[in-house]
Amino acid sequence: MTTGCVQPARNAANSFKNPEAIANYAEGPPRFVPGFEALHRMTGVLLAETAPAQARVLVLGAGGGLELGALAQAQPDWRFVGVDPSDPMLDMARRTLGPLMQRIELVHGYIDDAPAGPFDAATCLLTLHFLDAAERLRTMQALHSRLKPGAPLVTAHSSFPQDPASRPTWLSRYAAYAVAAGANPEQAASARAAVDAHLNLLDPGEDEDILRDAGFSDIAMFYAAFTWRGWIARA
Repeated sequence: MTTGCVQPARNAANSFKNPEAIANYAEGPPRFVPGFEALHRMTGVLLAETAPAQARVLVLGAGGGLELGALAQAQPDWRFVGVDPSDPMLDMARRTLGPLMQRIELVHGYIDDAPAGPFDAATCLLTLHFLDAAERLRTMQALHSRLKPGAPLVTAHSSFPQDPASRPTWLSRYAAYAVAAGANPEQAASARAAVDAHLNLLDPGEDEDILRDAGFSDIAMFYAAFTWRGWIARA
């Protein structure tokens, strides 16, 4: 276990040790993240633009294996290293991925526990909002150091205007979309309150600045859906 990660990252890991949360994980993201499956599909398309045919891909925040499964099915010659701080979530990934695990190495921990690489591409989906700005920058710097020059990174997470007039409106839209997608209204309201109280939310411009300060270039937003944003960048 790394000693370089600060407390917000530790708390993020603890949130994925609850058995009920883990059991319901697979049905959660599609209800709260508009275009969840399309986000995975777009991620694969963007990485494939420049990644080699037999790419080695680093997946930071591998979760329950949904992202790994989508990418591995789309690219049968790619190999993956998935990193996540939650052992129960990695166990779920092993069950979810089944025979695809032949091309996947799972690592328990944080970015400092990932192999040095260099990797041909990387992803970090639905993860960085658990980290404050300083730890987010440090994590992106460590990820950058593991990529080949020019290698693509796709990142997506909660990112929306944080001024006092806009933030409550966007949080309410986040909850309203979840209800429209089938979530229980009480669950959606609870999720809204948790996001408001506990996530480290930044303006999209601040997120782009962090990528730039970490050494990435050619940063372009490709995904925007209510409270979510996604970027493609180059190491």
